[in-house]
Amino acid sequence: MEPEATRNAKESLELAFKMSQILDTGLDRHTLSLLVALCDRGVNPEALAALVRELSPPATNSTNSSSVFSNIHQS
Repeated sequence: MEPEATRNAKESLELAFKMSQILDTGLDRHTLSLLVALCDRGVNPEALAALVRELSPPATNSTNSSSVFSNIHQS
């Protein structure tokens, strides 16, 4: 049986991935896992979001990750 901390981490990542899909961020599980790990190590989440927006290819529809992140930040 896996340790509770490992199970909780997997469940948290799965929840974050589902939220990422709902928000149509285009992030895969691996990338999301790396971003979460960087945040856990103290990297500024807003700086990471800006980097993801900068490196992401232009979206073809009006509900792309940039607009989603912008809408969340403005709230």
